[in-house]
Amino acid sequence: MYRFKLSVLTRFLMRRFFASFLLVMLTVCGIIFAVTFVERLSSNPDTISTLLDAWIRLLEYIPMFLPLAVFMGTLVAFYNLTKSSELIIISGAGLSPYQIARPFLAGAVIIGIITSTIINPYSVSLSTQNLTNHELKLIDNAIWMREARDDGYLTVHAENMNMKHKEIVLQKVTMFIQDTNFKLSNRITSAKATLSDNGIKTKDATIINSEGIPTKSDFEIATQLTPKTVLERYLQPDQISFWKLPGFIRNMESIGVITRGHRVQLWTLLFLPLTLMAMVTLGIAFSQTKQRRNYSFGIKFSLGIMTCFALYFVVNLFNALGVSGTLPPLVSIIAPQIIIIAGACMFLTSFDTI
Repeated sequence: MYRFKLSVLTRFLMRRFFASFLLVMLTVCGIIFAVTFVERLSSNPDTISTLLDAWIRLLEYIPMFLPLAVFMGTLVAFYNLTKSSELIIISGAGLSPYQIARPFLAGAVIIGIITSTIINPYSVSLSTQNLTNHELKLIDNAIWMREARDDGYLTVHAENMNMKHKEIVLQKVTMFIQDTNFKLSNRITSAKATLSDNGIKTKDATIINSEGIPTKSDFEIATQLTPKTVLERYLQPDQISFWKLPGFIRNMESIGVITRGHRVQLWTLLFLPLTLMAMVTLGIAFSQTKQRRNYSFGIKFSLGIMTCFALYFVVNLFNALGVSGTLPPLVSIIAPQIIIIAGACMFLTSFDTI
């Protein structure tokens, strides 16, 4: 039976890459976690809640700074290899920059796969446990729900909402019940209502019938609306995990909801390994030097960071074009990465390494 085995040099370079990447990630994550912890300390009741909140926010920020961390990790790894003369020995053995880049590219693919398939679902599961209306994509800054029933229609309007024990608590609620001819039969207003899998319940509601006569009483109505379906309707694209996005997109398209933003998010996660490969290639291009001593790491590092920020705006521009429908979502995600890889490879081709 054939056993896949990496060469000694490949394992050595991958270890150097992962070590540099983890160093950069721990540094950046530590700074973000500390800042977030201090910022959220006043809005949480105790230290444990603040730590959990800061951890959730940190996980949400990872996709944002991960490409930059991979780029910086590549620069640090090549800097260490150059300063220790190990890169000179490797190049002297006849390996081109493309051959040296293979372990780094493989490491970037591994990081991208882990982030999309494990870290993203875990982050989403934590961040969606206690959602409020401020974290949802609302219509006119309010929650609107509508259901077609056998005896007519139910429309629900609420100004605020939050999760509580797998139920949605709606605040400042107004419900309209219409018959099949759209004639209003009841108007219910309440300060608070609870939506569960069994329906909507409210206490001390004001019920106005079709004749305009108000009464005060508790109100309950069975509905097909559930906390899950309501949340899915208003969730932002980055609040849905990688594994659930394809099914969510199919469901939303079946009822005529525009899903360009969700498709951009799906392709972003699916091609995250390609994005990280592009950043590795760019990092290797910036790391090339003919100097064996006095390696100008600070200058290259600064130029690389500025280039990354410029590319960040370009990538966001392409994403915006994909969300708006100007470009197909797939093209808006792949095009910037192909351009980055092509430009870096052209520089490597023209660079005389030895």
